[in-house]
Amino acid sequence: MFSNNYVINKSQKAFLRKLYLAHLLDEEQHNLLSLQKLTLMPRRTLQDALAAFVDIGIEVDFIQQGQRHNEGYYRISTWGPISSAWVNSHFEQIKQHIEMVSESDMTR
Repeated sequence: MFSNNYVINKSQKAFLRKLYLAHLLDEEQHNLLSLQKLTLMPRRTLQDALAAFVDIGIEVDFIQQGQRHNEGYYRISTWGPISSAWVNSHFEQIKQHIEMVSESDMTR
């Protein structure tokens, strides 16, 4: 899956994006704004990816902090069938593939 000549299709890109974001949420407390700054992904892309975690068995909770509805952070409650250890050990490769795909999207 991670050879340099491997072409990633749209559904594979979405899957890798979910793994990438899940890893980030598992490592630190993030909200949409901090994820947006860190990943440079559009807000809507992040919202869609977080909402679609359930499609691959990852459960995420929003932990409310403060009175405003957007004050808080996301937390992975379970990775489901996904091995968080595998994602952790392949994180840099996942990140590189997401960045390569994003760059190729911009040149189209």
